[in-house]
Amino acid sequence: MERLVLDMDEPGDKLGSLELDGDGPPAAFPSGTSQLERVDAGPDPRERTRELAELEDKFEKCLAGIAMHFQPIVVASDLTLFAYESLLRSTDRSLPHPGAILDAAEKLERVTKLGRIVRQRVAQVFASAPPARGLVFVNLHALDLFDKALSSPFSPLTKIAHRVVLEITERNSLDDMRDVRYRIAELRELGFRVAVDDLGGGHARMNLLTPLDCDFVKLDMSLVRDCDSHPMKQRLIASIVELCRDQGMKVIGEGVETAAEAATLVSLGTDLLQGYLLGKPGLPWVEVIRPPG
Repeated sequence: MERLVLDMDEPGDKLGSLELDGDGPPAAFPSGTSQLERVDAGPDPRERTRELAELEDKFEKCLAGIAMHFQPIVVASDLTLFAYESLLRSTDRSLPHPGAILDAAEKLERVTKLGRIVRQRVAQVFASAPPARGLVFVNLHALDLFDKALSSPFSPLTKIAHRVVLEITERNSLDDMRDVRYRIAELRELGFRVAVDDLGGGHARMNLLTPLDCDFVKLDMSLVRDCDSHPMKQRLIASIVELCRDQGMKVIGEGVETAAEAATLVSLGTDLLQGYLLGKPGLPWVEVIRPPG
């Protein structure tokens, strides 16, 4: 008797592995199972359509309620204001947090729409902001990089490009995206500066972007957290700072929550600091908090 094994353990496959005997029905099917019950056809298309419609309704409500918040970034040596990072928030809680809004944008293929609205709102705030408010860091999804509106001379953000740092986030890898460096060079020619987010965790940005492409590097928060009590983290941070300083890039310690972390980052040569210790995200304008001592 010949036996055939079908391996169907691919992601999302609910059938698993079936053993078929040449002389009888599939052994994996229990006795009395009808042929219609033997195959899992997957989610009901109508149910899937209903779920997407509900998600789109929630997404649109959140878009209507977008209110950008800003968190200060300070000079490490004297804690003076250097810039703000713009952070997505919404007054509508249909989707409970920014990550849920971004997830919905990806599932609904609305990343470009979301990115354009965010950039427009940031530009509205900073177009009238006095120079003392410094620069503004704007997070970019990988798909935003290639949105033609980003480099359009009519784009509100392009008009203040000299004050904007485009922060390439870790949500998506750029490994499979062609012409990334060419596109970044094009944006830099318009006056934008570029930051690499979360160095030391997640995707390895520096294998794609060289010092010629970047102006700022943000340390991953996993490196910053409790760095005052971890010698290995301190050595790694010191190495990153030395490399970036030699190449003319500034290093930002992100997620600073304690005075001890801030003091350690300063001693290791970090140029800029950001975190709850120095100011929580809020509507314009959040003032810098100076920790005691």
